[in-house]
Amino acid sequence: MLAGKHIALGVSGSIAAYKAALIVRELKKLGAQVTVVMTRHAKEFITPLTLEVLSGEPVLLDTFGQQLPRLQHISLAEQADLLLVAPATANIIGKFAQGIADDFLSTLYLALKIPVLVAPAMNKNMWAHPAVQDNIKILKERWVDIIAPGVGELACGGEGAGRLTEVSMIVERVIKHLAAKAGLAGKKILVTAGPTREYIDQLRFISNPSSGKMGYALAGEAQKRGAEVTLISGPASLSPPDGVRFIEIDTAYGMYQAVSKYFKAHDALIMAAAVADYTPAKQIKGKFKKSSQELPLSLVSTTDILTQVSHKKGDRLLIGFAAEVEDIIKNAKQKLKQKKLDLIVANDVSRPGVGFEVDTNAITIIDKAGVVEEHPLMSKQKAAQVILDKMECLCEQEHAG
Repeated sequence: MLAGKHIALGVSGSIAAYKAALIVRELKKLGAQVTVVMTRHAKEFITPLTLEVLSGEPVLLDTFGQQLPRLQHISLAEQADLLLVAPATANIIGKFAQGIADDFLSTLYLALKIPVLVAPAMNKNMWAHPAVQDNIKILKERWVDIIAPGVGELACGGEGAGRLTEVSMIVERVIKHLAAKAGLAGKKILVTAGPTREYIDQLRFISNPSSGKMGYALAGEAQKRGAEVTLISGPASLSPPDGVRFIEIDTAYGMYQAVSKYFKAHDALIMAAAVADYTPAKQIKGKFKKSSQELPLSLVSTTDILTQVSHKKGDRLLIGFAAEVEDIIKNAKQKLKQKKLDLIVANDVSRPGVGFEVDTNAITIIDKAGVVEEHPLMSKQKAAQVILDKMECLCEQEHAG
């Protein structure tokens, strides 16, 4: 199942390091090439020779020995299909999250543009510590896949969450990544995300609570499926997915300019951004001083980006979003028709856990034939998978036609 795949296995200093031998053996059985990278402390728990014999490859250590070619971390980063760190200590997780590169493994991580899986293993109190959980959150936002630790008896004698999850589950997660569908290979996908800011003066602006999480999830998932992805984003406190071309904009007009510029070079546009419908007719120079007088504010419509690009649609796919609070399906169908969309993704943002500033979404997908598919509350990552599954079906239909 993993024939032709090259996996870099990072092993850090945990009592669970002995399980790295089992992981190597299982990955080799599935046909993978495995290169092991060990930290200095990992060598205290399992010898490099053991992992070298099992992998059939030289083990890379935390120092750059003379026997290794220069820039070996760059070479491995370019050759590997996936980095798996198992076990991952609180120390190596912290290094990854904070960008510290003081050994081979942490330096390799920073040089990568491939999927990264991290399987933590530590004491239950360490795992629950806010510093560790903050670092885990950072890694998740950077599209690192965290394989949650298991619950049970720990090496320290206690019991709780923190033990390295079962080897079989780790291997299954590797298979899921490397055997993932490449249904968008060869496609160029343009994705928009986040809010826009419409400035009243140089300091004040009109905006909305969009976090950009849905658009970023779509961009990351499309990239995983083999697409070349360009992400155009308004202000968002998220790191763009690895391997994605990133264009940062601020205003609705900036979004319009960027989409117009890149649209022709792409096969599809997924318009997930929450672009402002109105902008101040005139921006006040400098800062408007507060006074007892009312602030006169005249608003004008912004350019409807989807309407504009639909005139140049050709055989490109257009996917829009509709954030509604009432008559969800009716309003979404109307928008679908008016803007000549192939799909529209609607949601009721008045529902708890749906829409802006949350990690979950409940979506309704409607195609141009009027077929309605309602999906329950799920993570935005899962919602991205559902949307792109539907998009892949459209691509297949067009190819067959």
